[in-house]
Amino acid sequence: MPAVLVLPLLLQLALPLALLAWLALAPNRSVAEWLTKAVAVAGFLVAIQRVGLWLVLPWYTPQILLVALTVIAVWQLRTVRRLPWRAERPRWTALVGRVSLAVLALVGLAIAFAARYPPSEVIVDLEFPLRDGTYYVAAGGSSHFMNPHLMTLTDSRFESVRGQSCGVDIVKLGRFGLRASGLLPADPARYAIFGEPVFAPCRGVVVHAEDGMPDLPPPQTDRTRLPGNHVLLDCGGIHVLLAHLRQGSLRVGQGMRVTTDTVVGLVGNSGNTTEPHLHVHAQRPAAAGRPPLSGDPLPIRLGGRYLVRNDRITPMMP
Repeated sequence: MPAVLVLPLLLQLALPLALLAWLALAPNRSVAEWLTKAVAVAGFLVAIQRVGLWLVLPWYTPQILLVALTVIAVWQLRTVRRLPWRAERPRWTALVGRVSLAVLALVGLAIAFAARYPPSEVIVDLEFPLRDGTYYVAAGGSSHFMNPHLMTLTDSRFESVRGQSCGVDIVKLGRFGLRASGLLPADPARYAIFGEPVFAPCRGVVVHAEDGMPDLPPPQTDRTRLPGNHVLLDCGGIHVLLAHLRQGSLRVGQGMRVTTDTVVGLVGNSGNTTEPHLHVHAQRPAAAGRPPLSGDPLPIRLGGRYLVRNDRITPMMP
């Protein structure tokens, strides 16, 4: 089983279920012991809800787990209220475990909170480039943990594409809130966003358009041509990239003027992407003689929102 499946299933399902089993089955010697255990588990579930990447498992999985925790806690109240408030001899090993779990939850919540603040005062306002359905933000925000694009600011290997550092990755939620039919189907067409029309998020001029790269079967990637099929727009002196488009779907060319009603292409799975999604970023124009995506990155608002991983957005139809 690929690592992209194993890690989410372990960290986002197996571990939370183990913690719920611990809460339900481990004996309690005092109210304080039970309460700290319940609070620590609840904090952990809320933290993974905010910082976890919910692609393999549906985004509402943490809510189901929190409902299960509530049921367990209510069920236990009958016996817990008969216990003393404090045990005469605290179990220090168990206490350290509960405190460690609570600290881990607080760190996760702090990361999620900090990611909601843009990294600079300059922010580019763009229209949301997709229009039909509900979309999930897979990468976004100002924290490296929530937005892996930020590593290109400090890693010299990605200097040629550092403009993507404030980028946002978007997938579509289809039936039952799932982004695909299956856990990791190899057919790109089984992903809800594949083939979605992509609208220009601003008025501008096409600086560069590239087509012809194949749509790869997930989780294969093309690390030699990172943006895949893409369109680069000049929107009033700011360059905006729409990347990983479908092979043969581009409807614009260099020098063409676009508005927010212009369809530039369709979402695909070309370039450095493990599954179909739309990548959007804004940057300052690259210096003369430098690669086109090497300009200084700029944070963006899409549809009036600074989007962070786990946000969902349902754009209003014009």
